[in-house]
Amino acid sequence: MSDTVNVKINGISVEIPSDSTILDASVKAGIRIPTLCYLKDINAIGACRMCLVEVKGARGYMAACVTPVTDGMEIQTNTPALRESRKGTLELMLSNHRTDCLSCERSTDCELQSLCKEYEVDMYKYGRRDMEPDIDDSAIHLIRDNSKCILCRRCVAVCKANQHVAVIGANNRGYKTNITSAFEMPLAATSCIHCGQCISVCPTGALREKDDTDKVWAALADETKHVVVAPAPSVRAQLGECFGMPIGTNVEGKLAASLRRLGFDKVFDVDTAADLTILEEGTELLDRIKNGGKLPMITSCSPGWIKFCEYYYPEFIPNLSSCKSPQGMFGAMTKTYYAEKAGIDPKNIFVVSVMPCTAKKFEISRDDMNASGYPDIDVSITTRELAEMIKRAGIVFEQLPDEEFDPVFGVASGAGHIFGATGGVMEAALRSVYEIATGKTLDKPEFHAVRGIEGIKEAEYDLDGTVVRVAVTSGLENASKLLDMVKSGEKDYTFIEVMACPGGCVNGGGQPRQPGYIHNTVDLRSLRAKALYSEDEAMTLRKSHENPVIKELYDSYLENPGSHKAHEILHTTYVKRDKYAK
Repeated sequence: MSDTVNVKINGISVEIPSDSTILDASVKAGIRIPTLCYLKDINAIGACRMCLVEVKGARGYMAACVTPVTDGMEIQTNTPALRESRKGTLELMLSNHRTDCLSCERSTDCELQSLCKEYEVDMYKYGRRDMEPDIDDSAIHLIRDNSKCILCRRCVAVCKANQHVAVIGANNRGYKTNITSAFEMPLAATSCIHCGQCISVCPTGALREKDDTDKVWAALADETKHVVVAPAPSVRAQLGECFGMPIGTNVEGKLAASLRRLGFDKVFDVDTAADLTILEEGTELLDRIKNGGKLPMITSCSPGWIKFCEYYYPEFIPNLSSCKSPQGMFGAMTKTYYAEKAGIDPKNIFVVSVMPCTAKKFEISRDDMNASGYPDIDVSITTRELAEMIKRAGIVFEQLPDEEFDPVFGVASGAGHIFGATGGVMEAALRSVYEIATGKTLDKPEFHAVRGIEGIKEAEYDLDGTVVRVAVTSGLENASKLLDMVKSGEKDYTFIEVMACPGGCVNGGGQPRQPGYIHNTVDLRSLRAKALYSEDEAMTLRKSHENPVIKELYDSYLENPGSHKAHEILHTTYVKRDKYAK
């Protein structure tokens, strides 16, 4: 049997693998078939009926996303009858959809709205402006409004297939079908881990992060507050997408400039704290190896992963690094070291972090996140929330000059920058751990074996006779598989990096949304990660332990990595959680 077949799509001949679908063939032919429910490798259920096509010799229309190709198949995707069918499908969706489009958070960025415009659907004729909101705002990180849900089930698919937790699904049947948790429980009563992956794939305004920008505006207007802001490593590689820039554009200079124009008193960089994390985490790893501590040690930078571990794998809590995430370390150092250096009472310092991650909204509320006696971070906003603030302030982002971050927390190594990609934390740690443990200098600091978007990556390194076996995983379904192998004894590692979101922070739940077609045809994770690796490669400072700012922090304040003072400020604790508790 041939590995490829030949088909004709709108008269265009295409040769494609024999296990392809009609939708795959359309992409190869350069033809876009509209979809709403389909997500490649995640959700292929043919439910929305937008991708219906005509196949010569077949009775009735076929759903392109689930129909396999056969040799000689002839397909039409854009006949008058198909256009009318799609228009009718959209009208039916609108008949059960609250259409407050002008005030909707997704206005002009809604896949349903775009398709209605494309197919000339009268939204006022068929839409339900009279519908009442159907809100669940119980969770700390998101708001669900089922009056805007189109039952595409993308959120259900990513929650189960990518993230393992499966805390949402379809309840009831027919016209009463709705997406919610089991027994109609509020989301806060489930074992949701706040990753926000459901938000990132929702095609409408049914799911959105909780908007905390009003808190930031209020702080900026408060003359008694010294307002500090700092973005995470991956934000610079995604923010540009919100302003029409190509995917993977590094906008670090414009990011700093825009934050300064918003009125923040200091514009810092969380990447500096990423370097600090490596010194603490690397020291902890070496201590565990030398003194028989709990191994494998597992990274603690991803709050979605941490909560997943607390819910689903509490037996691994002793394996977690006690280090706060870079966000936590940045906030803690700002309200201790920086407050002391600047002569400002920490109660008057208001710290805002800009994160790729909705779970960071949960992380700032955890216990042991108040090293100064006040919250380490006051507000955590997503990349999307920052973009909306920039637009609301009338800042023409794409025309801004490139500016630098402010001193003190404005210098980071290339190792700090790559934290946002899966494998980045591991590579950053290996660069420093290797040199500290062996006393040797790495001529080439790249550790390519831990790079890439594969679900699970493994490598082995020799630290002067001590073999260190490492693993990297992203997406919690992959993490579950990896941990099960460790539990069974099938795998034996020294150090494991886990990131909750597939591909790492570059694909976080708070990053710019892209429509389904882009998700299905573009390697978003690799393009975004490339921006971070390119920045690292262009730098001369590429190792965390060589960062002069980090050296000064230890020399003048923290004493040394792993010191008692460092533990008081930079480390934290975890708790076992009952996923069945109300």
